[in-house]
Amino acid sequence: MSMSNEASKYLKFGAVTMLILVSLGYLAYTGVQDSKSYYVTIKELNGMGNDAYSKRLRVAGNVVPGSIRRSGTRVDFMLKENDLMLPVSYTGTEAPPDTFKDDSQALADGSFGRDGVFHAKQLQAKCASKYAPQPGQPGVAPATPAKSMSQNQTSGSTGMAN
Repeated sequence: MSMSNEASKYLKFGAVTMLILVSLGYLAYTGVQDSKSYYVTIKELNGMGNDAYSKRLRVAGNVVPGSIRRSGTRVDFMLKENDLMLPVSYTGTEAPPDTFKDDSQALADGSFGRDGVFHAKQLQAKCASKYAPQPGQPGVAPATPAKSMSQNQTSGSTGMAN
């Protein structure tokens, strides 16, 4: 009788362990699915058809000068890639970054609505290219790194006499 009691305990322990492992696996899988986003260009977005409405997407482009409209925590603007434009409405929890300005490169993360507007929940922006060297101008030569204090400097004998 004690053998069946012991076997029953192992069986219950194994079942509980399996239930926990399956639950953790399910939570990990759904977490990855919820946070996964596909990077698409504006051209690819326009060609996706109905798939564009059901996926979390990331779209990049340049902010069209004069298109930024702020209304409380909401920011509406236009992204441009080559000759294609995409209206974007950002309603994230954080304010847009300081680098989000006219002509800056922006990356919007969210979903494409049936209204033709990309609804962004996250927004990243790079500085406008005014800080990059102009074409035809030589770039600044990189500075030579200073010597590290940890480099070997032989300024005399440090060995011990035998």
